[in-house]
Amino acid sequence: MGFILNPLYNLVSGIIVLFHNLLSPLLGENSGVTWSLSIMGLVVVIRIVLIPLFVKQIKSQRALTALQPHMKEIQKKYKDDRQKQSEEMMKLYKEHKTNPLASCFPILAQAPIFFALFTVLNGIAAKTPEGVAAPIARGYLKGDYLESAAQAEFFGAKISETFLGSDDIKVKLVTVLLIFVMSATTFTTQRQLMTKGMPKMDSSNNMMLQQQKIMLYLFPVIFAVSGVNFPVGVLIYWSTTNFWTWGQQYYVIKRNPTPGSPAFEELERKKAKKKGEALPTDGVEGSTIEGENPGAEEVKGQRNQPKKKKKKKKP
Repeated sequence: MGFILNPLYNLVSGIIVLFHNLLSPLLGENSGVTWSLSIMGLVVVIRIVLIPLFVKQIKSQRALTALQPHMKEIQKKYKDDRQKQSEEMMKLYKEHKTNPLASCFPILAQAPIFFALFTVLNGIAAKTPEGVAAPIARGYLKGDYLESAAQAEFFGAKISETFLGSDDIKVKLVTVLLIFVMSATTFTTQRQLMTKGMPKMDSSNNMMLQQQKIMLYLFPVIFAVSGVNFPVGVLIYWSTTNFWTWGQQYYVIKRNPTPGSPAFEELERKKAKKKGEALPTDGVEGSTIEGENPGAEEVKGQRNQPKKKKKKKKP
């Protein structure tokens, strides 16, 4: 497996070392802030690379939304034949070139990087070759990076330490805090998608909605339980990538929401309100309300012009 994993070790540690070299003149070569920001820099690079996959995820989710009526027809038609129902569903996905598991793609794509970072940080703690995986480190400083990273701290906790692997109270407090942040941001990101970014749909027998609900509650629990085995550096990585996902998703939901979603309806209301404010009014502020006659509203808002009284001629 070394010929497969070694390039990943080199990639992960190489990117971290690159950011470390850029930040060292400003923050110090052995600073824990330098190493923590270097791990965050790894997140930025990986997430930029994954943007096309994120776009594919959004397109696939919207395609699934458009297919909901067809999926309900298949479920109704083959409600007594699960096998035939599954076959017809797969046929429908294939025809429209979409995948119900597309929402998991970014997480699955990051899994190898996650595993490589986990191994590199464990290598730093044990001072094994995996911790010095970057050719830059071996070729120029001959292991100085390893010693520096092994001593680097994040709020008093070494970035290579884990909750279960350390008796230091600072390590335990920092890891618990990061585990909470990691799980909470996973939950809020998924909830943001479900409450703002997805169209309103019938919850009964809806595969897409059920899948999203499973992800909403299952992933935070998985992260919370497994987080006690993660080095502090890995917790920093995953918390940072969750914040990135939340911000990226917020931007997409706000600027280009899925048709039929609460965010889409809100955007349409804002557009209608802006158009209503742009209409010429004569001293009266108002906006066009849906369902009312715009023409009638305009007449209602007009100011009555005063009539001139005719002067009586003196006899």
